[in-house]
Amino acid sequence: MLQSLPSGVYKMSLFWFLVFSAHLALASSLVEFQDNDNPRQKQEGMQLNLYHVKGLDSSQTSTSPFSFSDMITKDEERVRFLHSRLTNKESASNSATTDKLGGPSLVSTPLKSGLSIGSGNYYVKIGVGTPAKYFSMIVDTGSSLSWLQCQPCVIYCHVQVDPIFTPSVSKTYKALSCSSSQCSSLKSSTLNAPGCSNATGACVYKASYGDTSFSIGYLSQDVLTLTPSAAPSSGFVYGCGQDNQGLFGRSAGIIGLANDKLSMLGQLSNKYGNAFSYCLPSSFSAQPNSSVSGFLSIGASSLSSSPYKFTPLVKNPKIPSLYFLGLTTITVAGKPLGVSASSYNVPTIIDSGTVITRLPVAIYNALKKSFVMIMSKKYAQAPGFSILDTCFKGSVKEMSTVPEIRIIFRGGAGLELKVHNSLVEIEKGTTCLAIAASSNPISIIGNYQQQTFTVAYDVANSKIGFAPGGCQ
Repeated sequence: MLQSLPSGVYKMSLFWFLVFSAHLALASSLVEFQDNDNPRQKQEGMQLNLYHVKGLDSSQTSTSPFSFSDMITKDEERVRFLHSRLTNKESASNSATTDKLGGPSLVSTPLKSGLSIGSGNYYVKIGVGTPAKYFSMIVDTGSSLSWLQCQPCVIYCHVQVDPIFTPSVSKTYKALSCSSSQCSSLKSSTLNAPGCSNATGACVYKASYGDTSFSIGYLSQDVLTLTPSAAPSSGFVYGCGQDNQGLFGRSAGIIGLANDKLSMLGQLSNKYGNAFSYCLPSSFSAQPNSSVSGFLSIGASSLSSSPYKFTPLVKNPKIPSLYFLGLTTITVAGKPLGVSASSYNVPTIIDSGTVITRLPVAIYNALKKSFVMIMSKKYAQAPGFSILDTCFKGSVKEMSTVPEIRIIFRGGAGLELKVHNSLVEIEKGTTCLAIAASSNPISIIGNYQQQTFTVAYDVANSKIGFAPGGCQ
C-alpha cells in the first residue's frame, strides 16, 4: 500500500485530539537511550520466514475472511493512486490540509501471505521493544515509514491477531520530539507534514494510503529485533499508531521497505548493507497449518545466495522511493507479442503491495489474444470477474496446457511465469489469467507474478535481480 496525501477521512478534530491528548504524556518520562550500533562494523544479515495464507496457524485466521473481491478492490485503489503520484494529480484541497496539520552479510525472517489477517499481501513477524514483543507486520516496498498500533489507542485501533503494543512496558521506548531530525524527514517519507504535541513536544506523524487507509500517531524510537536469535538493533524509528483505520486487516501495522532513509531498509543499511531480498510462497504449495514458507532477507549477503539475473533500476524523480524497472518484451509460448517497442516505454514499478500485475491496454490486449489462442484449443472460455477478463472453465490443477508467459526487462533479466504465477482460480471451476489491463500508461509487476522467485533489491548498486525456485 502506497502512501498518499490525506483524504476526506482525515478529520481535523481527530488529528488535534491526538496532538493534545494527555494519554501519551508518559512519552516525556520514558527512558532515553543511545544507539550503540557501530555503522563501520556491518553484521550478519537477518532472514525471516514468510508464509502463505494457507500455511498459517488457525489461531491467526481471521474470523471475517478477506474475499477475493475485497482484494481486487483494494488493488485497484492502489493502482489508481500510483498513477496519480506519477502524474502529480494531487488535489489542492489535500495539499492545503497537509499544510495546516502541523561486504555485509544477511538478515532474514519468515514471510507469510496476509490473506488470513485480512490482507492480500505478505507479512513477517518482528520484535519491538525491551523485552521484545512480536507482531505480524505487512511487508510493503511501496511505503517508507513503518508503524504499528499502540496502546492506549487514543482514537481507534483495528482488531489484530497479536496483542497491541504497550509502549510503557518497553524499557527502551522513546517518543521523538518535534525538533528531531527524524520528525523533519516525515514530509518526504509520508508526503504529510508532521504535527507537534503542545502537551509533550512529541512529533505526530500521518501516514495515508491510496486506498483511503491511514495511520496517525507518535513518531517513536525503540529496539527492533528481527528474529529471537539475532542481535537487536537499537534506535529504530517507527510510528506508534493511535488512530489506524482502513484496509490493514488484522495485521499490527506496516514495515516499509521503500528506498528512503526512514524505511526499515534505510535504517538498517549501515548495519547489514543497503540490500534485501524476498521469496513469496505460492498458495498452491501451502495447505492449512503447513510449514511451507518464503522469506524476507535483510542484508547484502542475500545478493549472493542465488544465481540472479539483474536489471538496472530506473530513476523516477516523481517517486524516488519506489522501484522502477525497464520493461522491454513479453512473450507467450516463446513468441514476442505483436506490439511496437515503444509500447513498453511506460513507467514500470515492481511492488510487493500490488497483487495483480497491470499492463498498458495495447500490451494486455496482445497478451490476451496470444494466451486465449492457445488455451481455448483445450479449455472453454468463461465470463470475466471484475478486472480479470481472460477466464476459462476448469480448475488450475486440471490445466496442463498452459503457455509460459515471460516478462523481460532491460539486460535480459525477467520472470518466466509458470501456472501458479499466471492463473488464479477465482471460484470453483473458473480460472482466470492473473494479469489485468491498466487504464493508465503504467505497468506494475504485482506480487502474484513474483511468487516462488527470489527477488533481490541491490539498492546500493541500483539494480534488481530475479532467480527462479527460491521457495515453494
